[in-house]
Amino acid sequence: MDSLLPEHPEPTASDVSSEAVSVRRVCLFGGSFDPVHGGHVAMARAAMEHCGLDRVVFLPAGLSPFKQDAPPLFSPHQRLELLRLALKGEKKMEISDLDLRMPPPSWTWRLVERWQGLHPTDELYWLMGTDQWDQLHRWARFPLLVSQLRFIVYLRGRALPTSRPGVRVSFISAHHPASSSVIRRCLAQARAIPAGWMSPAVEAKAQSFLAQRDTSSTVDSMG
Repeated sequence: MDSLLPEHPEPTASDVSSEAVSVRRVCLFGGSFDPVHGGHVAMARAAMEHCGLDRVVFLPAGLSPFKQDAPPLFSPHQRLELLRLALKGEKKMEISDLDLRMPPPSWTWRLVERWQGLHPTDELYWLMGTDQWDQLHRWARFPLLVSQLRFIVYLRGRALPTSRPGVRVSFISAHHPASSSVIRRCLAQARAIPAGWMSPAVEAKAQSFLAQRDTSSTVDSMG
């Protein structure tokens, strides 16, 4: 398994004291990012613009509780590298491997509690798509999440979002057609990825990762 270096090491006493002087509006953006694409970046930009956030933190998931029978195509190390390329030059966007350093599956409530322990003064938001919002009631410890988070929901299409009284939420919209599942199929079938869905650097690196894996598999089968 690929080795990982912590993106967010344990804070020192001086780190905690310096953070205590101000409250930051931090939006956590969890997901597989398998692979990251332009739609993810567009979501983060829209959230920053409409909700006055201090930063958006991308948190790739180790393994979603809803996708335990379909592990990610790209390894944790590879997804982190693709995220670094995709967010290069983006202001106020960061990456954390916090979830990847915890045992699977990836529970949002556990991630939120861990983040609050590391950054107790942060005002936390959670960025998600409409499909996740529609299933939010199925998430583990739903009442805890509602009490600790403000949700930002990225709307796609014209359908009205599910009403959830008592949940603090902002709905934002921006158009971007990219889909990770379609991108994975294109990569697997050596087909061109639709223009504008991934930056050239991210697409090239993703293809390189898959080529390396295919070469390794061929060598193993010949051994």
